[in-house]
Amino acid sequence: MQKVIVIGSNHAGTHSILTLADNYSDQCQVTTYDRNTNISFLGCGMALWISKMIAGASGLFYATPELLESKGVSVNMGHEVTSINVDNKQVIVKNIETEEVITDSYDKLIIAAGSWPILPPIPGMELENVHYAKIYQNAQEVNEKMNDPAIKKVAVVGAGYIGVELAEAFKRNGKEIVLINDMNVLNCYYDPEFQEMMRQNLADNGIELAIGERVTEIQGKDGKVCGVVTDTKQFDVDMVLMSVGFRPNTDFLKGTGIELDQRGVIKVNNRQETNIPDVYAIGDCCDIQNNASETREYIALATNAVRTGIVAAHNCAGGNMEMLGVQGSNAIHIFDLSLCSTGMTEEVAKQKGFDVKTVTVTENIRPDFMPDNEEVTLKVVWDSKTGRILGAQMGSREDITLALHMFSLMIQEKYPIQKLALLDQFFLPHFNRPANFITKAGLMALSM
Repeated sequence: MQKVIVIGSNHAGTHSILTLADNYSDQCQVTTYDRNTNISFLGCGMALWISKMIAGASGLFYATPELLESKGVSVNMGHEVTSINVDNKQVIVKNIETEEVITDSYDKLIIAAGSWPILPPIPGMELENVHYAKIYQNAQEVNEKMNDPAIKKVAVVGAGYIGVELAEAFKRNGKEIVLINDMNVLNCYYDPEFQEMMRQNLADNGIELAIGERVTEIQGKDGKVCGVVTDTKQFDVDMVLMSVGFRPNTDFLKGTGIELDQRGVIKVNNRQETNIPDVYAIGDCCDIQNNASETREYIALATNAVRTGIVAAHNCAGGNMEMLGVQGSNAIHIFDLSLCSTGMTEEVAKQKGFDVKTVTVTENIRPDFMPDNEEVTLKVVWDSKTGRILGAQMGSREDITLALHMFSLMIQEKYPIQKLALLDQFFLPHFNRPANFITKAGLMALSM
């Protein structure tokens, strides 16, 4: 029986462990080390917990150490892997509580070290009431601050998904919010027209916006936050939430021989294999094939982590499974506005050298005579030379996000825009129009 060590047991690690334990218990003895004290926390749900839109945090865990142990897994929480000896197939592990250091051997190794927030080196980061959001303990600390009457105004630094979601959560807790970002909101995921849609939505719901501003200092008084300073402004605040992005948690791999790119991202193939035999990497610490750009990129999403964990586990046990690549599909729901995107935006596609065309449709989802109706905006991006669909973005106050899965599959399968116009789609006034917004985008593309 071979011994498999899994470093890290959040989304990617947990799914690789469960796959091995449920399918290969007669072939593999699984051991996992994690420096945290809990596993499988759904960080994407922390804003729902903080905003009190769900009753508590218990539902944000889908596995426990006890569950893994019941399946025969050796679970070691509070243990940090500090280095790897790939020549001798060994990991060096420190017990965080006792500081005892041990060496453990493996036959196969799965690295699921995840990512960690980028913490910019600006003055004042050490002050009390400066927070970031990643693991359960971070969310717990932030949630407790929402009950502190001394916390009246919060600065959220960074307007990606987590920053925007937490700005809404804090606002729903009755706090004043200033959202600070050096570019427009959600600029990594959407083209300007959709960024503006969300920016206006936030402003309409009382979020103060400092767009085009960069934080240069966090001010303090008596050791606590009292303000933030940007390039041109100063804001009096009682708490700062830093959300400027993530980096792979791979510092402990430097010098091991495992190949990393300049950002510390582990390089893998579609079987999740690294350049070292019997060593796999999964989740937020490694790269992945982007089917839209046809390049390997760093796309840290929970859905990607789950799938890479499953693939690595099967291959680790002797299987032959490959990732199909991803489109980076994502969505957000803020103050009843839903945005979703997959593939590349127009701006990103141009930056990568594609000669792109786009079409944008804005209309009611159902026929105008229907009393219950909402508007939807759809933008499709394609390569003008091949017709291949490269990306899609949608926005509406109705949930239209399931339509995004269709575009994700189209990108994966290199579907040409020319076929979109005659795609077989049903019509019923309760749901859509005879030529719905998707069909209309295809018809408009034919005439371009």
